[in-house]
Amino acid sequence: MKKILSSFSVIFLMSVNVYGQNIPVDPSVKIGTLSNGMKYYIKKNALPEKKVEFRLAINAGSILEDENQRGLAHFMEHMNFNGTKNFPDNKLVDFLQSIGVKFGQHLNASTGFDETVYMLPVPLDKPGNLDAGLKVMEDWAFNATLSDKQINKERGVVLEELRLGLGPDKRMMDKYLPKLLYKSQYAERLPIGKKGVIENFKPDVIRKFHQDWYRPDLMAIVVVGDINVDEIEKKIKDNFSKYKNPSKPKERKSFDLPNHKEALVAIETDPDATGSGVQFIIKDSKAYQPDVTVQQYDQTLIEGLVNMMLNSRLAELVNSTNPPFTYGSVYHGGTYARSKEAFQGSATTKDGDQLNALKVLLEEVERAKRFGFTQSELNRAKDQMLSSYEWAYNNKDKYESSELIDGYVGNFLRQDPMPGITWGYEHIKKVLPTVELTQTNEIIKKLVKDDSRVIIMTGPKKDNIKMPTEAMVLNTFDAVKMADLKPYEEKTKAENLIKPFKSEGKITKTETDAKLGTTTWTLSNGAKVTFKKTDYKDDEIVFSAISLGGVSVIPDADYNKTKFAFDALLEAGLAGLSKTDLIHYLAGKQVSVSPYIGGPTEGVSGTSSKKDLKTAMELIYACFTDLNYNPDAFNAYKTKKSAMLANADSDPQYYFSNEYSKFINQKNPRFTSLEPTEKDWASTDYKMAYDIYKQKFANAGNFHFYFVGNIDEAELKNETLQYIASLPATGKSSTFKDTGYRPLQGGYTKVYKKGKEPKSLVTISYSGEAPYNEKEAIALSALGEVATIKILEKLREEESGIYGGGASGSFMKIPYSAYDFTINFPCGPENADKLTKSAVAELQKLIDKGPEQKDLDKYKEGEYNEYNTSLKNNGFWLQGIAQNQLDGSDKYDILNYPAKVKALTVKDLQDVAKKYLTKEKNVATLMPEEGWEKAKKDETKKAGAAAP
Repeated sequence: MKKILSSFSVIFLMSVNVYGQNIPVDPSVKIGTLSNGMKYYIKKNALPEKKVEFRLAINAGSILEDENQRGLAHFMEHMNFNGTKNFPDNKLVDFLQSIGVKFGQHLNASTGFDETVYMLPVPLDKPGNLDAGLKVMEDWAFNATLSDKQINKERGVVLEELRLGLGPDKRMMDKYLPKLLYKSQYAERLPIGKKGVIENFKPDVIRKFHQDWYRPDLMAIVVVGDINVDEIEKKIKDNFSKYKNPSKPKERKSFDLPNHKEALVAIETDPDATGSGVQFIIKDSKAYQPDVTVQQYDQTLIEGLVNMMLNSRLAELVNSTNPPFTYGSVYHGGTYARSKEAFQGSATTKDGDQLNALKVLLEEVERAKRFGFTQSELNRAKDQMLSSYEWAYNNKDKYESSELIDGYVGNFLRQDPMPGITWGYEHIKKVLPTVELTQTNEIIKKLVKDDSRVIIMTGPKKDNIKMPTEAMVLNTFDAVKMADLKPYEEKTKAENLIKPFKSEGKITKTETDAKLGTTTWTLSNGAKVTFKKTDYKDDEIVFSAISLGGVSVIPDADYNKTKFAFDALLEAGLAGLSKTDLIHYLAGKQVSVSPYIGGPTEGVSGTSSKKDLKTAMELIYACFTDLNYNPDAFNAYKTKKSAMLANADSDPQYYFSNEYSKFINQKNPRFTSLEPTEKDWASTDYKMAYDIYKQKFANAGNFHFYFVGNIDEAELKNETLQYIASLPATGKSSTFKDTGYRPLQGGYTKVYKKGKEPKSLVTISYSGEAPYNEKEAIALSALGEVATIKILEKLREEESGIYGGGASGSFMKIPYSAYDFTINFPCGPENADKLTKSAVAELQKLIDKGPEQKDLDKYKEGEYNEYNTSLKNNGFWLQGIAQNQLDGSDKYDILNYPAKVKALTVKDLQDVAKKYLTKEKNVATLMPEEGWEKAKKDETKKAGAAAP
C-alpha cells in the first residue's frame, strides 16, 4: 500500500511541477530593461539578408486622452513624421526614401486605444543605415519638435483621414457603440478622435500629451534582423538610457469593459448601408489575465480547438445548398478592452435575415453545449492545429524578420506568451494527444451565460424590409434554449480523393538552365513541367499551371452567359466530394489548390508542404479530370453573392468605379458591370460554364506546370509521372486572342454624384495603344513612383488636402500593347477641383523639366530593396519563370531587372512623360449628392460648438 501511495505522490508532484511552471521565453531573444524602465527586445534573424526591422511600442493610446485631447494620440503619431530633432520638418520621410524605404508601404505607424506602434524596416546595404534607423527610433520616442507650423499644417491631413471613415457604417456605429462599449471609457475614445478637437486644439495640448505619455517606462524598442545582438544592445543602452521619466509621472490607468445583468440590444439601419449583419458579445465575468503558466497556455490551446470545431460546423452551413448566411463565425477572444475577453459571434446576411442568422449561430452553440462535440471533429481539429505548428516549426529558420517582430511587440504591450516555435511545437505534440472531449465540452458550457450580453443588428433602411424588435431578439435566446435540437452528424471522412490507377505517362525530354537553376521536363502528353529547387523556406512548395486562351477565346454571347459563373465552379467540389467533404479530407494537411479561368489564361495555382505534395498532385489531377457538376451548389453560391452585392451601389466608391467602368467600356459588349447584377445572374448559364471548363482542362498538353520550393526531385518526378503525365491531351495548342474591343481614350471629364458625406474621389488617367518597349515600360513604372512622391509632397504635405493617394504607370503586352498612367486620391469635395489642378501641374513639371535626380534615386533604392528581399521568395520566382510563357519576354528578365533599373536616367522618365502624358486625359470625379454643402456647414457649426 505504501508503494502505491508513493507512486501516486510522484505522479501528482510531476503533474503539479509541469502545470505550475511558467511558459518559457524564447531564449533566442535578448530582453532587457534600461535604468529608466524602457524595455528592449533584440533577435538576430538572417532573413532578409542585410535588413533590420525596428518597432517602437508605446503603452499609450487614445484611451489615455483628456477630453480636450480626443484624437491627439493619433495626431501625435502623425507629428513624429513632421519634424524631430535630427530630421526637421519633412526630412524624415525624405531621408528614408533615399535609402530605399517607401512611405506607407514600408514605413508606417498605428494608434489604437491602448497603444501606439511605429514600424521601420531599414536595409543594411550601406554603412550608417543601422545607426540612422536607431536615431529615427530615438527621435520618435523622445525628440518630436511639435512646432506650431507643422501642427497646423497636419490638421488638414488628419481631417482627411477622418473623412475616409465617414459613411453609413460610421453613422450606425455611433448609435450602437454606447451599448457595445456600455459604460466604458472606450466608447468615448475612438482613436480617430473628434473633428472639433482636431480643428481647434492649441499646440500646447498635444505637447502635454507627448510629455505625459511618451516616456521611457511606457516604451519598448524591438530590433529583429541581420544584426549583431551585442552591438545593438550596447547602442540602445548608450542612446536610450539618458532619457528620464517625468518627476511626477501621470498614472497609466487601465480601463474596463463593465459587465451588466441586462441584455443590451442595438438595431440600427441606414438608407445607404451596403450590407446586413448581426453580432453578439457575451462578456466574461472575470477580468482577462494573460497566460503565464503552462496550464493556462494549454487551456488556451483547448479553447482554440473549440473555436475550430464550432467554426467548422458553421462553415458547413455556409457551404450547404441552403446557406443561412453568407458568412458566420464564433470565437472566444479579446474585445476593445485589454482587460476583457468575450464569447463572440457574427454573421453577414441577406437583408432582413439578421434574426434568423442570430438564431442559427445560437443554435449551433447550443447544440455543442447540449450534446458536445464528436471524436472525429476533435481529431480533425487536432490534426489541423498540429499541422500548422509543424509547418511553422519546419520553417523556423526561414522566417523573415517582419513575420517575427510583432510577437515581441505583443509580449510587451499585452504580455502575450513568446515561448518560440521550437518549444511550442514540442509542447503541443505532447499535449494534443491528451486532450479529451470532456475538456472541450466543458469549455463550451462555460462560454455561454445569461448576463453581459450585447446584440447588434445593422442593415439598410428600406420600406420592404422590417427589422426585428428588441423583444424578438431577446426571445430568440430563450427560444434556442428550448429548441428541439439533434446532435451533430457528419458523413464518414473520405479515405481517398483519387482511386489508385496505373499511369502510362513518361518524360520524353529533359532540359536544364543553369542560369535560372531550373529543370524542364516535356511529358508524353505534351505538358511541360519546370521546377526550381530552393531553400528559401524549408517546408514550402508553390506551383502553378498555365494554358493560354482564357476567356479571350470565348465568343461574346457565350462569355456574357458564363463570365460570372467560373468563380463558382469549385463550389461543387471535386471527385465526388462536396466542398465540405474536401475540407474534412484535407484537415491536417498544408495544401491548397485553386483552378481558374481568367482573361488570357486558364490554370491552377497553389501551395503545399513537402509531405503534402502527393495530395497537391491529387488535387491538380482532380481539377483537370473530375470537377463535380452540382446546380444546387451553384445556386447557393449565387444566393450568397447576390446577398453580398444587393446594396453595392449604395457604396459611393463602388458606384463611382462601376459607372466610370461602364462609361469607358461602352463600346465593349463583353462588359456589363464590375460585379454581377440580378440581370447578369438571370442570363448566366452554369452548364455552359461547366462545359467550357471541362473542355479547357481536357487538354493538358497545352499547359505548362511550374514548381518552386524545397523540392525532392525524385519525389516530384514520381508524382509528375503519376498525376500530370497521365492527364488527357488532345494534341492541339491554343493561345489567347485580342477581342478587338478598346476602352474610350482621352478627353472626357465625368462627374458622378453619390453619398451624403462630404467625400470625393478623383481619378486622372492617360491611356492608349502603343508598341511595347521594355525600356519605356520600366521608365513609365518609375515615373508613377516619382509622381507619387511629388503628389504627396504637394497635395498632402504642402496643401494638407489629402491623406493618401498617388500615381502608377504601366505598359501591358498582352492581349495587345497599351500604356496606362493613373493618378488617384480621395479628398474633400470643396477641394476636388483645386487638387486636380495641383496634381496635373505636378505632372506638367515632370514633362517640362523632368524629375529631380534625388527622386529617381529614391525610386531606384526602393526597387533594389524590394528586389533583394524578393529574390529569396518562392512566389517571386514562380511568377518570374512563368512570365516568358505569358508574353514572350526574355526569360532572364528576373535576373536582369536591377541592371535595367540602374540604367534609367532622368531623361528616360522625361521622355515617356512627354510621349504619353501630353495626350488627352480622362478626369473622373466622385462628388456627394446634392445638399452636401449645407450638411458640411451644419457639421462645422456643431464641431465648433464642441471644440475646447
